[in-house]
Amino acid sequence: MSDKLGAIVVGTGFGVITHLRALRAAGFEVLALVGRDPSRTEERARRAEVPHGLTSLAEALELPGVDAVAVATPPHSHAPIVIESVRAGKHVLCEKPFARDAAEAREMLDAAEAAGVVHLLGTEFRFATGQALATRAVLAGEIGAPRLANFALHMPGLADPRAEVPGWWSDRSQGGGWLGAYASHVVDHMRIMLGEFEGCSASLSNVTERDWTAEDSYTVHFRTLGGCAGVLQSSSGSWGAPLGCSRVVGSKGTLWIEGDAVFVGDASGQRQLEVPDELRNDAPVPPDGVLLHTAYDGLHSMGIDLAPYTRLFEILRDRIRGLEVPDDPPVPTFADGVACQEILDAIRRSAEERTWVPIARAG
Repeated sequence: MSDKLGAIVVGTGFGVITHLRALRAAGFEVLALVGRDPSRTEERARRAEVPHGLTSLAEALELPGVDAVAVATPPHSHAPIVIESVRAGKHVLCEKPFARDAAEAREMLDAAEAAGVVHLLGTEFRFATGQALATRAVLAGEIGAPRLANFALHMPGLADPRAEVPGWWSDRSQGGGWLGAYASHVVDHMRIMLGEFEGCSASLSNVTERDWTAEDSYTVHFRTLGGCAGVLQSSSGSWGAPLGCSRVVGSKGTLWIEGDAVFVGDASGQRQLEVPDELRNDAPVPPDGVLLHTAYDGLHSMGIDLAPYTRLFEILRDRIRGLEVPDDPPVPTFADGVACQEILDAIRRSAEERTWVPIARAG
């Protein structure tokens, strides 16, 4: 039980910026980095002191001591990588957005369940202090029954049309766009805090002057099965000071999030909720600046993903070893990836058809 588990990281961008560091912090030995470009992969493996920099997933899976695979590649490539890995008997954590559509997501879930391996989804912000505390408070009835929700983020990160992003990110057919990149996190948060979605209406748009087939902005009106109505809106191309709002209005009070601080206002006044020790995270640690080349890389430059991702990889480690893990926050699995993808599919359909779309659910 004291021996380190072995892992490989597939993806030389975010996989190196965050996954690799978080795996090591969780006690894994990273045995290989897998990428498409041989020179880039070898250089990044060498810089990170990873023994192998490979372009063949099959070769990496055959290395002695590999127990787990971290998938941090573009979403259109997830399914073949995940399915090959689980069929080789490896436990897998896969990045979000999980897939290009719900059918592809279900294929990965079915393969992982058939293989009997541990499967986790990379929605690491379930373990961010503010989100975890807010979720716990709402589920505990701190504000009564949720009635309204408003989650908005406007940021200028990609406002300049010259800001460079990976080719897949601007291509809808490859799973790109701000909906998958950011809204998948928010949708996951809404599901575990407010309950499953009943339906939605949405618009997807580009506020920047770019020749993209994927969106840089979205507006979504949703309703949950429990009767909470909400609006999600975000733009990655909004000039000016960033704007953020994370707020839930309930039958007995209102809750809002400011960074890692969570506040409640009700008939007795306004108060900040105390953070329990188990929800506290280490301070962010920025990645090596040499890894940051594009504006998209810059979105991860502060290192805020590292501590939540370390928590997620600790859960992967303990589940592989058959240990019990806490269920608060709930552990995200491929089943959550399917549920989230069903909502993203409905959002895209609503934007195309300009109508309210019920959420289709598997089985």
